[in-house]
Parts: sequence; C-alpha cells; structure tokens
Amino acid sequence: MKGKTKVDIGEAVGIVAAQSIGEPGTQMTMRTFHYAGVAEQVPTGLPRLIELVDARKEPKKPFMDIYLAQDASEAAAREVAQSIECTKLNSIAQIEENFLEKKIEVTVDQKELDLMRLSMDDVKKALKAATSGSLEANGNVITIKPSASSLRNIRRLTNKLRILHLKGVERIRRALLLKGKDGKYFIRTDGSNLAAMLKQPKVDTQRVYTNDVKEVERVLGIEAARTCLVREIKQVLDLQGLTVDVRHCMLLADAMTMDGEVKSIGRHGLSGEKAGVLARAAFEETIKHLIKASTGGEEDRLIGVTENIIVGQTVPIGTGLVRLKMKLG
Repeated sequence: MKGKTKVDIGEAVGIVAAQSIGEPGTQMTMRTFHYAGVAEQVPTGLPRLIELVDARKEPKKPFMDIYLAQDASEAAAREVAQSIECTKLNSIAQIEENFLEKKIEVTVDQKELDLMRLSMDDVKKALKAATSGSLEANGNVITIKPSASSLRNIRRLTNKLRILHLKGVERIRRALLLKGKDGKYFIRTDGSNLAAMLKQPKVDTQRVYTNDVKEVERVLGIEAARTCLVREIKQVLDLQGLTVDVRHCMLLADAMTMDGEVKSIGRHGLSGEKAGVLARAAFEETIKHLIKASTGGEEDRLIGVTENIIVGQTVPIGTGLVRLKMKLG
C-alpha cells in the first residue's frame, strides 16, 4: 500500500490538480458567507478563491482569530478584546473647523469616552503629541490653535486628527469574544494586524491566525504563507461542500510560493513567467509575447505540454516521456 501512494513518473500532476480544483470551482456560488461573530460579510466561495489565486495585497474582509495564552476567564478575555480594539478620535469626539478664528474645536462625548475606558487626559496627551500650537481645554471641549494658521493647514490638521489613534491595535476595527467548540474563549477581529498581535503579552502566539496570506508572508515568512494558502483554499472548497484532495491545493500553493514570494496565477504571475515563449503566448497577450521573443531572438526548447500541442508533437508526459535508443551496426 505504501508504494501506491506515490505518484508515477511522468504523471501530469499539474493538469490533474487544475482539473480537480477547476471543475468543482464551476459549482461554487457567488454568494458570500456570514461568519459567526463578524458583522460584515466575509467572502467565501468563488470571490474568495479568486482573491487567493490572484495573491491580492489585502483580502476584502481581513479577520483574525486570537487565542489567549492561559485558559483565561470570560472577563479576562473580554478585557483583552476591549484593549485591542482600535479607537480613533472621530469615534469619541466631534471635530469642527472654525476658519474665521483659525482654530479647531474638538467636542468629546463623555459617554463614548467612558465606554472606551479613556480619560480626558489621554485625549489631551494624544492631541499635544499630534499638533504644534496652543491647546485649551474647557470642560469637554478642546480648542486647538495651530502655529501654521493657513486655511490649508487647518484642513490638513483636521483630517489628521479625525484618524488620530488613541488606543488599541491599529487596523483592528472590532474585536468580539466568542466561545469555541472546546468551550474556551477566543477573540475574532474585524481587521488584521499580525505583527502587533504577536507582541501582546496575553496572546498565545502559537495559535494566532489571520486570513491575510500576504501579511503572513511579511511577518512569518514564505513557509507560513504557503501553509496559510493551503488552509484557506481547502477551507473555501470545504465550506462549499466540495471534496477536493488536499494534495491538489498543496501543489497549487507550492507553485505560487516556489520563488520565495507569493505570486499570483495569471499574466502578472506564474502564467506570464513560463519558460517557453509558446506557453506564455497561449495564455494571454499572444502578439506581445511573440513580438518580444522574435525581437530578442528567444528559443523555445519545447519542454512543456502547451508548446508540444501547438507544434503537433507528442506531449512529454506519461508514455510520451519514453524514448527508444537503437544500436546501429
């Protein structure tokens, strides 16, 4: 049985994998799936599969699953969730420009401030660090008079203050506490920031997970990105009830990551970088590839499947790999 699991020499694994993923892919729905605990619709099915094979810089809806270092209680997990949720100034205050008096007024909502467990001192400290000029506080209204008082500078400063980071982890818009199948609590976030989450002391760094493959590549390296890619592709197919062998997904992920970076499958990635001229021309932008090859004097060694089909030769896979030698005389 051990020997039967091996792939035969000359087996067209690429074609088999492409057909095994492509055919069930036609059965996929274009609808998005609602992930429990995340308010937004997280793309699954065909939109998510396209997102993965295109190696997008960021998924449409990035999310993270964060597990705590110890078997934390619900209260402790809730506290961590509140501490990592990103709070910007525009979510707890109203910011208004006064061009006549050349000042900016920040009216803080005390209820929102208490809800986010912040104080007026925290807001003042953040404003002092972000602005140059005088700062006056009167109750819950903070008046800023910038040192550069041109109208353009006031508008620029107002836009900067709206997205001023007060607390939490950048890019984590929401953090929700959920109970796993094992009865332990974990945090699911809307938004992803893997590098910052790995620095959090109460977080189990071994089990932090993000659906952003490119971010995994940046933070943990290409091998981790490859594993993440396999998991994401398999999960998309499983959610649709399509039984595809994981080895096909592994081959696809290997092809995308073999050069040390996550590359897309398309004219800007793998298909556009094939060794043979005819193989590149058979995919997209045919004339461009042929003209470029002819002006550069490129040779095609006819080592692939596509090239041999084009010229009408036996394809070098399976029995086509067999060559006979004959001794003369």
